[in-house]
Amino acid sequence: MNLFDYTYCGNYNRQIQNLSRIVPEKWSFGGTEDNGILKGYLEHTFQRVYEEGKILETDNYAIFNTGLFNRYYQPVYVYFIPNQVPDRQRWFLEGFYTEYYLLKSGIDSLPKRAEYVQDPSELIFDTGLDIIPQYEHIFEETENNQRLPENIRNSVMKVPLYDGALRQTKRMLEADYRTAIPQYYDHNIQFLIPVCLQDPARAALALACVKTEDGKKYLGRTCLTLKMAYHNARLLAKIHSSWLCP
Repeated sequence: MNLFDYTYCGNYNRQIQNLSRIVPEKWSFGGTEDNGILKGYLEHTFQRVYEEGKILETDNYAIFNTGLFNRYYQPVYVYFIPNQVPDRQRWFLEGFYTEYYLLKSGIDSLPKRAEYVQDPSELIFDTGLDIIPQYEHIFEETENNQRLPENIRNSVMKVPLYDGALRQTKRMLEADYRTAIPQYYDHNIQFLIPVCLQDPARAALALACVKTEDGKKYLGRTCLTLKMAYHNARLLAKIHSSWLCP
């Protein structure tokens, strides 16, 4: 189920703009103002709460918890009313409201936010483990290969260059384990780590890592652009990182 099959959103861009005012954060990449990050966040959060059965439905309204907070750290909810247009989605996206507003309106039962982990320790990167990249996928799979900087992609030295970048990444992780940023993908927690291929102070890509079944190493499965990485990581929490920012 996706958000747009579940509800008619009306002027969706205007609704998202309203939400961005309630939850002040940089929700667009670069100098744009399309709120692309916020749209992706809301749509993926909806899929998760729907999967978890955390959408509260009555005859008169439906509500789910966005997982976001306003500037006063009050939870923000999506509020739906019945769609009056026949043979369309059951619900109409009426707006975004704080817990206070909904309680004041007589709605005293509110749904919980989406959950992605049972054990918070799953969100901590183990800096003592080796990272083994899947070079066949990173270098030979067309879509992944195109994410590499052109001078690296066409270099006969790309493997040693990538290995050198990972050695620096390892030192960065040892200096601060929070350099590894968790993301939720395919019902599992992975970690995004910076790969500085051109400038030692600037990440070119993010390597998505997952623990092996025996928990003794990390597999570097695929490289993501920084935009892709930010979208994925923001689903779990607001990001405070020097290397991954919109």
